[in-house]
Amino acid sequence: MTSVTETTSIQFECETGNYHTFCPISCVAWLYQKIEDSFFLVIGTKTCGYFLQNAMGVMIFAEPRYAMAELEEGDISAQLKDYEELKRLCLQIKRDRNPSVIVWIGTCTTEIIKMDLEGLAPQLEADLGIPIVTARANGLDYAFTQGEDTVLAAMAHKCPRVVKEEEKEERNSIYKLLNFGKKKEAIVLEDSEYAEHHPLVLFGSLPDPVVTSLTLELKKQGIKISGWLPSKRYTELPVINEGYYVCGINPFLSRTATTLMRRRKCKLIGAPFPIGPDGTRAWVEKICSVFNIEPKGLEEREAQNWKNLEDYTKLIRGKSVFFMGDNLLEISLARFLIRCGMNCQEIGIPYMDKRYQKAELDFLEQTCKEMGVSVPRIVEKPDNYNQVQRIYKLKPDLVITGMAHANPLEARGINTKWSVEFTFAQIHGFANTRDVLELVTRPLRRNNNLKDLGWEKLVKEEVKI
Repeated sequence: MTSVTETTSIQFECETGNYHTFCPISCVAWLYQKIEDSFFLVIGTKTCGYFLQNAMGVMIFAEPRYAMAELEEGDISAQLKDYEELKRLCLQIKRDRNPSVIVWIGTCTTEIIKMDLEGLAPQLEADLGIPIVTARANGLDYAFTQGEDTVLAAMAHKCPRVVKEEEKEERNSIYKLLNFGKKKEAIVLEDSEYAEHHPLVLFGSLPDPVVTSLTLELKKQGIKISGWLPSKRYTELPVINEGYYVCGINPFLSRTATTLMRRRKCKLIGAPFPIGPDGTRAWVEKICSVFNIEPKGLEEREAQNWKNLEDYTKLIRGKSVFFMGDNLLEISLARFLIRCGMNCQEIGIPYMDKRYQKAELDFLEQTCKEMGVSVPRIVEKPDNYNQVQRIYKLKPDLVITGMAHANPLEARGINTKWSVEFTFAQIHGFANTRDVLELVTRPLRRNNNLKDLGWEKLVKEEVKI
């Protein structure tokens, strides 16, 4: 086995661990809030329902736009007709909520009993008069955040190819938001400042403030966004046609990228992801280079961002971090933390698409070289037992892990941070880099505050017992 300190290039390994992550049906938690006129119907067993209740129970008072279609013995043994049961539920959804789209989320059970959701959807769509998007988000095939990937890939098929010219701006919700309240003359003047370039569509579900922030970053360079996938409303899905350029926001959207390239003949811009000042600058620069635009003011913007982060970076500089693997953000987060001065001992990741993340992997290697640290090895589908043994041996200052392992590690005196928090936090763009480091440094700051109370001594005594 190669020593960690001797590694000068990226080492890829694959272990035999399953996806030790949250179930991908949890993507409903953020997608139903993002697509405001949608309704998500998760088709599975009581176990899926219990998971959704626990994962999203805190939102129950908001009357969320998702529900559980619970499969019973009659469904599994094929005594009931799938079509009639789903039609009954969807009619009730239409009557009570009247959504613009119903998204069926398939689970492990629908996969095992070979439930033909894709075959049922077109007929029911015609009967109801409501579009139905079918996505497989089962934990047998997909890790935590890949649930969003399957939904967006399915939704990409529904994007219009052609609309009237005047409807293009109407469908671009972020464009309408940026121009809200402005006079027509001012809008025309601002539009004239955009450079001439091919249509660009960004894909990835982000909170509206982050969407606005990244759109404005590109606007400063004269780049106009033609649309986002997903949009705030299903009825405003962006026009996507052959020759359009597309760029991903998150590293777990490889299936969506493949769908856009193969089915819609789009051109993918392979860029590092806009996480951290370094990643955001590289993301903007890559898009500018594709459109032959000279970027302006990015060096100063990044430098100022790093200056504002000094109170956080001094806490983690020289410390080590270990990623157990959960949400597929690990490569980008590791690259950013290495740039902050940390030493990354291992990057565990549930699934690795080397083609889609090539720019990020190259950027990781470049960052390690510039910071003078060893390149961490990347372990795909890590076996958690083996990882825990490596953690005991390496003694990292911080372990970023799934919720299942956080408390056992904490009980043994190892600082941890839930990886799921990075999924739900706003971490993209220049404006949100402090939020990333706020999450990373919180356990370290907490334990520093507890030292005066004799916490470390108490933990050591408990471990001995």
